[in-house]
Amino acid sequence: MNLKVAIQKSGRLHDDSVKLLTDCGVAIKNGYNQLKSVADNFPLEVYFLRDDDIPQYVEDNVAHIGIVGQNVLLEKNKSVQVVEPLGFGTCRLCIAIRKSEDYKNNNYLKGKKIATSYPVLTQKFLDENKINAEIHEISGSVELAPSIGLADAVCDLVSSGSTLFMNGLKEAETILKSEAVLIKNENLEEQYQKILDQLLFRIRAVRKAKNNKYVLLNAPNDSLQKIISLLPGMKSPTVLPLAETGWSSVHSVLNENEFWEKIEQLKKAGAQGILVIPIEKMII
Repeated sequence: MNLKVAIQKSGRLHDDSVKLLTDCGVAIKNGYNQLKSVADNFPLEVYFLRDDDIPQYVEDNVAHIGIVGQNVLLEKNKSVQVVEPLGFGTCRLCIAIRKSEDYKNNNYLKGKKIATSYPVLTQKFLDENKINAEIHEISGSVELAPSIGLADAVCDLVSSGSTLFMNGLKEAETILKSEAVLIKNENLEEQYQKILDQLLFRIRAVRKAKNNKYVLLNAPNDSLQKIISLLPGMKSPTVLPLAETGWSSVHSVLNENEFWEKIEQLKKAGAQGILVIPIEKMII
Protein backbone atom coordinates (compact mmCIF):
# COMPACT_ATOMS: atom_id res chain seq x y z
CA MET A 1 0.00 0.00 0.00
CA ASN A 2 1.73 3.16 -1.25
CA LEU A 3 0.82 6.82 -0.95
CA LYS A 4 0.80 8.20 -4.50
CA VAL A 5 2.34 11.64 -5.02
CA ALA A 6 2.32 13.64 -8.25
CA ILE A 7 5.23 15.99 -8.93
CA GLN A 8 6.34 18.01 -11.93
CA LYS A 9 8.00 15.93 -14.63
CA SER A 10 10.20 18.83 -15.71
CA GLY A 11 10.29 22.56 -15.07
CA ARG A 12 11.03 24.92 -12.23
CA LEU A 13 9.52 22.80 -9.41
CA HIS A 14 10.91 19.41 -10.45
CA ASP A 15 14.40 19.55 -8.91
CA ASP A 16 13.25 21.07 -5.62
CA SER A 17 10.40 18.55 -5.32
CA VAL A 18 12.76 15.61 -5.82
CA LYS A 19 15.28 17.17 -3.41
CA LEU A 20 12.60 17.61 -0.75
CA LEU A 21 11.68 13.93 -0.92
CA THR A 22 15.35 12.96 -0.88
CA ASP A 23 16.02 15.21 2.14
CA CYS A 24 13.12 13.45 3.84
CA GLY A 25 14.98 10.18 3.44
CA VAL A 26 12.77 8.90 0.62
CA ALA A 27 14.88 7.07 -1.97
CA ILE A 28 13.35 7.46 -5.44
CA LYS A 29 14.75 6.88 -8.91
CA ASN A 30 13.95 9.33 -11.70
CA GLY A 31 15.46 7.95 -14.89
CA TYR A 32 15.18 9.47 -18.34
CA ASN A 33 11.51 9.78 -19.43
CA GLN A 34 10.42 7.74 -16.39
CA LEU A 35 6.82 8.57 -15.47
CA LYS A 36 6.52 6.51 -12.28
CA SER A 37 8.88 5.48 -9.49
CA VAL A 38 8.36 3.51 -6.28
CA ALA A 39 10.45 4.48 -3.25
CA ASP A 40 12.78 1.81 -1.89
CA ASN A 41 12.46 2.72 1.77
CA PHE A 42 9.10 4.47 2.28
CA PRO A 43 5.53 3.56 1.18
CA LEU A 44 5.49 6.19 -1.57
CA GLU A 45 4.86 6.00 -5.30
CA VAL A 46 5.84 9.03 -7.39
CA TYR A 47 4.14 10.09 -10.62
CA PHE A 48 6.02 12.55 -12.85
CA LEU A 49 3.42 14.73 -14.62
CA ARG A 50 2.89 18.06 -16.36
CA ASP A 51 2.27 20.63 -13.64
CA ASP A 52 -1.06 21.64 -15.21
CA ASP A 53 -2.33 18.08 -14.77
CA ILE A 54 -1.41 17.61 -11.11
CA PRO A 55 -4.51 19.26 -9.52
CA GLN A 56 -6.79 17.13 -11.72
CA TYR A 57 -4.98 13.90 -10.82
CA VAL A 58 -5.30 14.71 -7.11
CA GLU A 59 -8.97 15.70 -7.39
CA ASP A 60 -9.69 12.40 -9.18
CA ASN A 61 -7.71 10.49 -6.53
CA VAL A 62 -5.41 9.00 -9.15
CA ALA A 63 -2.68 10.62 -7.05
CA HIS A 64 -3.41 11.00 -3.35
CA ILE A 65 -1.21 14.08 -2.95
CA GLY A 66 0.74 16.44 -5.20
CA ILE A 67 3.33 19.20 -5.23
CA VAL A 68 2.26 22.14 -7.39
CA GLY A 69 2.61 25.90 -7.61
CA GLN A 70 -0.16 28.01 -6.11
CA ASN A 71 -0.45 29.76 -9.47
CA VAL A 72 -1.39 26.49 -11.21
CA LEU A 73 -3.63 25.41 -8.35
CA LEU A 74 -5.67 28.63 -8.43
CA GLU A 75 -5.77 28.72 -12.23
CA LYS A 76 -7.13 25.17 -12.46
CA ASN A 77 -9.52 25.67 -9.52
CA LYS A 78 -9.89 21.98 -8.67
CA SER A 79 -11.45 20.58 -5.49
CA VAL A 80 -8.33 19.68 -3.51
CA GLN A 81 -7.01 20.62 -0.08
CA VAL A 82 -3.81 22.57 0.54
CA VAL A 83 -1.86 20.75 3.24
CA GLU A 84 1.43 22.62 3.55
CA PRO A 85 3.32 25.51 1.94
CA LEU A 86 6.77 24.24 0.93
CA GLY A 87 8.86 27.42 0.71
CA PHE A 88 10.37 26.88 -2.75
CA GLY A 89 9.33 27.83 -6.26
CA THR A 90 8.56 31.38 -5.15
CA CYS A 91 7.45 33.67 -7.95
CA ARG A 92 4.79 36.23 -8.76
CA LEU A 93 2.14 36.53 -11.44
CA CYS A 94 2.47 39.99 -12.92
CA ILE A 95 0.97 42.27 -15.51
CA ALA A 96 3.83 43.63 -17.63
CA ILE A 97 3.84 46.32 -20.31
CA ARG A 98 6.36 47.83 -22.73
CA LYS A 99 9.17 49.74 -21.04
CA SER A 100 8.33 52.85 -23.03
CA GLU A 101 4.76 52.99 -21.72
CA ASP A 102 3.73 55.26 -18.84
CA TYR A 103 1.78 53.26 -16.24
CA LYS A 104 0.09 55.22 -13.45
CA ASN A 105 -2.60 52.74 -12.36
CA ASN A 106 -4.60 49.79 -13.64
CA ASN A 107 -6.90 52.05 -15.65
CA TYR A 108 -4.15 51.81 -18.26
CA LEU A 109 -5.36 48.27 -19.03
CA LYS A 110 -8.89 49.33 -20.06
CA GLY A 111 -9.51 48.35 -23.66
CA LYS A 112 -6.09 46.71 -23.96
CA LYS A 113 -5.20 43.22 -25.21
CA ILE A 114 -3.47 41.04 -22.59
CA ALA A 115 -1.60 37.84 -23.55
CA THR A 116 -1.37 35.17 -20.85
CA SER A 117 -1.20 31.47 -20.01
CA TYR A 118 -3.34 32.24 -16.95
CA PRO A 119 -6.72 33.43 -18.32
CA VAL A 120 -8.68 32.54 -15.17
CA LEU A 121 -6.46 34.51 -12.77
CA THR A 122 -6.10 37.37 -15.25
CA GLN A 123 -9.86 37.63 -15.71
CA LYS A 124 -10.37 37.52 -11.94
CA PHE A 125 -7.98 40.47 -11.53
CA LEU A 126 -9.78 42.41 -14.26
CA ASP A 127 -13.21 41.67 -12.78
CA GLU A 128 -12.13 42.68 -9.26
CA ASN A 129 -10.85 46.00 -10.61
CA LYS A 130 -13.80 46.54 -13.00
CA ILE A 131 -11.51 46.63 -16.03
CA ASN A 132 -12.79 45.73 -19.46
CA ALA A 133 -9.88 44.23 -21.41
CA GLU A 134 -9.38 41.49 -23.99
CA ILE A 135 -7.51 38.32 -22.99
CA HIS A 136 -5.48 36.33 -25.51
CA GLU A 137 -4.68 32.88 -24.12
CA ILE A 138 -1.37 31.52 -25.38
CA SER A 139 0.62 28.56 -24.06
CA GLY A 140 4.22 29.77 -24.28
CA SER A 141 6.61 32.65 -25.01
CA VAL A 142 4.05 35.05 -23.59
CA GLU A 143 6.63 37.83 -23.23
CA LEU A 144 6.98 38.03 -27.03
CA ALA A 145 3.35 39.04 -27.56
CA PRO A 146 3.76 42.86 -27.35
CA SER A 147 6.80 42.93 -29.66
CA ILE A 148 4.98 41.02 -32.42
CA GLY A 149 1.78 43.04 -32.10
CA LEU A 150 -0.36 40.30 -30.56
CA ALA A 151 -1.05 42.17 -27.32
CA ASP A 152 -0.48 45.45 -25.47
CA ALA A 153 0.44 43.73 -22.19
CA VAL A 154 1.14 40.30 -20.75
CA CYS A 155 0.25 38.48 -17.55
CA ASP A 156 2.98 35.99 -16.78
CA LEU A 157 5.07 34.40 -14.03
CA VAL A 158 8.09 36.40 -12.91
CA SER A 159 11.01 35.27 -10.77
CA SER A 160 13.92 37.66 -11.31
CA GLY A 161 12.33 39.81 -14.02
CA SER A 162 15.27 39.31 -16.39
CA THR A 163 13.15 37.67 -19.11
CA LEU A 164 10.76 40.61 -19.13
CA PHE A 165 13.66 43.06 -19.29
CA MET A 166 15.29 41.25 -22.21
CA ASN A 167 12.01 41.44 -24.11
CA GLY A 168 11.52 45.15 -23.56
CA LEU A 169 8.92 44.82 -20.81
CA LYS A 170 8.50 46.08 -17.24
CA GLU A 171 6.32 44.97 -14.35
CA ALA A 172 3.18 47.04 -13.79
CA GLU A 173 1.00 45.02 -11.37
CA THR A 174 1.54 41.96 -9.18
CA ILE A 175 -1.69 40.00 -9.03
CA LEU A 176 -0.47 36.90 -7.16
CA LYS A 177 2.50 35.77 -5.06
CA SER A 178 3.07 32.06 -5.42
CA GLU A 179 5.13 29.19 -4.02
CA ALA A 180 5.01 25.40 -4.18
CA VAL A 181 2.38 23.78 -1.96
CA LEU A 182 1.53 20.23 -0.99
CA ILE A 183 -2.06 19.34 -1.85
CA LYS A 184 -4.18 16.26 -1.12
CA ASN A 185 -7.43 14.69 -2.20
CA GLU A 186 -10.31 16.04 -0.11
CA ASN A 187 -11.49 12.52 0.76
CA LEU A 188 -8.16 10.88 1.47
CA GLU A 189 -8.63 7.49 3.10
CA GLU A 190 -7.38 7.03 6.66
CA GLN A 191 -4.75 4.47 5.67
CA TYR A 192 -3.16 6.97 3.27
CA GLN A 193 -3.57 9.87 5.69
CA LYS A 194 -1.39 8.00 8.19
CA ILE A 195 1.40 7.72 5.60
CA LEU A 196 0.94 11.40 4.70
CA ASP A 197 1.28 12.34 8.38
CA GLN A 198 4.61 10.49 8.50
CA LEU A 199 5.79 12.32 5.39
CA LEU A 200 4.62 15.68 6.77
CA PHE A 201 6.58 15.07 9.96
CA ARG A 202 9.73 14.67 7.86
CA ILE A 203 8.94 17.63 5.60
CA ARG A 204 8.45 19.96 8.54
CA ALA A 205 11.69 18.77 10.16
CA VAL A 206 13.60 19.42 6.92
CA ARG A 207 12.02 22.86 6.40
CA LYS A 208 12.64 23.85 10.02
CA ALA A 209 16.29 22.88 9.65
CA LYS A 210 16.73 24.96 6.50
CA ASN A 211 15.36 28.02 8.27
CA ASN A 212 17.78 27.72 11.19
CA LYS A 213 21.53 27.55 11.84
CA TYR A 214 23.43 25.88 14.67
CA VAL A 215 25.76 28.41 16.32
CA LEU A 216 28.74 27.72 18.60
CA LEU A 217 30.73 30.54 20.17
CA ASN A 218 33.14 31.39 22.97
CA ALA A 219 31.91 33.91 25.51
CA PRO A 220 33.69 35.72 28.35
CA ASN A 221 31.85 34.88 31.57
CA ASP A 222 31.41 38.55 32.48
CA SER A 223 29.35 38.97 29.27
CA LEU A 224 27.65 35.59 29.42
CA GLN A 225 24.18 36.75 30.47
CA LYS A 226 24.10 39.44 27.78
CA ILE A 227 25.11 36.89 25.14
CA ILE A 228 22.58 34.32 26.39
CA SER A 229 19.81 36.92 26.15
CA LEU A 230 20.57 37.25 22.43
CA LEU A 231 20.36 33.47 21.89
CA PRO A 232 17.01 32.01 22.89
CA GLY A 233 17.60 28.73 21.01
CA MET A 234 14.95 26.05 20.92
CA LYS A 235 14.46 26.34 24.70
CA SER A 236 17.63 27.99 26.02
CA PRO A 237 21.29 27.95 24.97
CA THR A 238 23.65 25.22 26.12
CA VAL A 239 26.55 26.63 28.17
CA LEU A 240 29.72 24.63 28.88
CA PRO A 241 32.87 25.81 30.70
CA LEU A 242 36.06 26.08 28.64
CA ALA A 243 39.47 24.93 29.84
CA GLU A 244 40.52 28.58 29.92
CA THR A 245 39.31 30.24 33.13
CA GLY A 246 36.71 32.94 32.68
CA TRP A 247 35.33 31.62 29.37
CA SER A 248 32.40 29.43 28.35
CA SER A 249 31.25 27.74 25.17
CA VAL A 250 27.69 28.61 24.14
CA HIS A 251 25.64 26.47 21.73
CA SER A 252 22.32 27.60 20.27
CA VAL A 253 20.11 27.86 17.19
CA LEU A 254 19.43 31.02 15.17
CA ASN A 255 16.64 31.65 12.72
CA GLU A 256 17.79 32.52 9.19
CA ASN A 257 15.66 35.68 9.13
CA GLU A 258 17.48 37.24 12.08
CA PHE A 259 20.84 35.57 11.60
CA TRP A 260 23.12 38.46 10.54
CA GLU A 261 21.58 40.96 12.92
CA LYS A 262 22.11 38.58 15.85
CA ILE A 263 25.69 37.77 14.81
CA GLU A 264 26.56 41.49 14.83
CA GLN A 265 25.01 41.87 18.28
CA LEU A 266 26.90 38.85 19.60
CA LYS A 267 30.20 40.26 18.35
CA LYS A 268 29.51 43.57 20.05
CA ALA A 269 28.65 41.73 23.28
CA GLY A 270 32.09 40.06 23.30
CA ALA A 271 31.49 36.70 21.61
CA GLN A 272 34.51 35.19 19.84
CA GLY A 273 35.25 32.17 17.66
CA ILE A 274 31.71 32.04 16.27
CA LEU A 275 31.03 28.88 14.25
CA VAL A 276 27.90 28.48 12.12
CA ILE A 277 26.82 24.99 11.10
CA PRO A 278 23.93 23.96 8.80
CA ILE A 279 21.26 21.77 10.39
CA GLU A 280 20.20 18.71 8.40
CA LYS A 281 17.02 17.88 10.37
CA MET A 282 15.30 19.68 13.23
CA ILE A 283 12.78 17.83 15.41
CA ILE A 284 10.90 19.88 17.98
